[in-house]
Amino acid sequence: MPITPTYPGVYIEEIPSGVRTITGVATSITAFIGRALKGKVDEPIRIQNFGDFVRQFGGLWNKSTMSYAVQQYFINGGQDAIIVRVHKDAKSAKISFKPVPASGGSNASNQTPNLELEAASPGQWGNALRAKVDHNTRKSGNNEEDAKLFNLTVQQLEAPGSDQVAAVETLRNLSIDPDSARFYKKVIEQESNLVNVPEDASDITARPNETDDFVNASNNTGSDGEDITDAEISDEGLKADRKGLYALDKADLFNLLCIPPLTRSQDIGLDTTVAKAAKYCKDKRAFLIVDPPSTWNKIPDAVAGVDSLRSAIGADLSTNAAVYFPRLKMADLLKENRTEEFVPCGAIAGIFARTDSQRGVWKAPAGIEASVVGVRELSYKMTDGENGQLNPLGVNCIRNFPVYGNVTWGSRTLAGADQLASEWKYVPVRRLALYLEESLYRGTQWVVFEPNDEPLWSQIRLNIGAFMNNLFKQGAFQGKTPKEAYFVKCDSETTTQYDIDRGIVNIVIGFAPLKPAEFVILKFQQMTRESAA
Repeated sequence: MPITPTYPGVYIEEIPSGVRTITGVATSITAFIGRALKGKVDEPIRIQNFGDFVRQFGGLWNKSTMSYAVQQYFINGGQDAIIVRVHKDAKSAKISFKPVPASGGSNASNQTPNLELEAASPGQWGNALRAKVDHNTRKSGNNEEDAKLFNLTVQQLEAPGSDQVAAVETLRNLSIDPDSARFYKKVIEQESNLVNVPEDASDITARPNETDDFVNASNNTGSDGEDITDAEISDEGLKADRKGLYALDKADLFNLLCIPPLTRSQDIGLDTTVAKAAKYCKDKRAFLIVDPPSTWNKIPDAVAGVDSLRSAIGADLSTNAAVYFPRLKMADLLKENRTEEFVPCGAIAGIFARTDSQRGVWKAPAGIEASVVGVRELSYKMTDGENGQLNPLGVNCIRNFPVYGNVTWGSRTLAGADQLASEWKYVPVRRLALYLEESLYRGTQWVVFEPNDEPLWSQIRLNIGAFMNNLFKQGAFQGKTPKEAYFVKCDSETTTQYDIDRGIVNIVIGFAPLKPAEFVILKFQQMTRESAA
């Protein structure tokens, strides 16, 4: 704000530079949707390693294909994931304390509501919970207030009936007074990771009696429910409640999406879940990694099936998706390390993340550096000729080579079939565009409500140009000079008076992407002695 001089002397005024640094967003936060042993339901929970997944979602589970995909993601270089747990009719275990007799009688009709607890999330895991109440609370000198306090100790056993304690938490000085800062419902809701108070439970009006021993969860009240279906992930009715796939609306950012099979023998639906996930990724500027259907056992199956897959998704949405073939054979830790077949989406997402951190999002996540860690063998070992049938159709292959081992050997989107001639043929080109769109969308929010004239346009060119130039120096674009690599245009040509009258500023950004060298051709010629001379 300009200074108004009032006395003779020197005044100092700081003038803003107009520089607003644009920071690039993350490129490989991977969202996983599926069934889990425990954990919050229909909530996007962010984790940074598989240990976090074990603590919050119970780790590997035979009925959870997602748990294996998450494990393979972190093994192959993943660093950041968002987990959305879904289930079908799973129930939470209950823990009930005996009612406290009301004053003036002991009949059931005169008894105050008993303390009811339930496992923090649905699942059979809650049957291993037990809880205990004691009255060793603080003493304030106010006998009436002290008589409302109790302590709650909750233990999770290794298994129902076990003597081994896996986790324990103690909540002290809980109050039955709704006006207290330690009201038991609020404290349990916000501080306990093991139990909750059921939503339909009435407030207790007398503190629970002390228990001599722990009270176990009621007999088998916790259950894992049935196998999930596409309805639990992508049903249209979930959108309004932001559940299933649409629970990701509550996440700030994700870049990759993996939806493993519903069960070990049941794939997700192409016309339902895959198609809706592809559309959702297009709307969210994210990228979908598609697993090969279980029917793709041989090359002819993949050749015939890729058109059906592309048709289910739609040509305009195929730019934000890629499919990898074949499936992977890896050790199953829950089956004495015997070899089992798994979908590749988790491992591929980990390779994406590893390549992004080492080389950048503009580097194709394929080649001899893109090794698939933890794979014993591939479900189908293909030849160069067979690879040559799939690559022109936009199917990325996972190959085994001597010395290099198992590597990803393709980097095309589902719109990357040669006949489609799409400008988004390659995975790194598409992902670089998504990275630029998301980064600049977030980095230009300050423009809103600024005066729409040349000073603003100049600042826009300055800030976006600095961001693009930094990427150019990192090798993200083609071209020897910044002028050859990119342009940023925002002036009276892009924003006319008609646009200004409507409150619109138009920014045009162009870039020359790096495209992977799919085919390296070496030309040899015999040279005679005379020509050598």
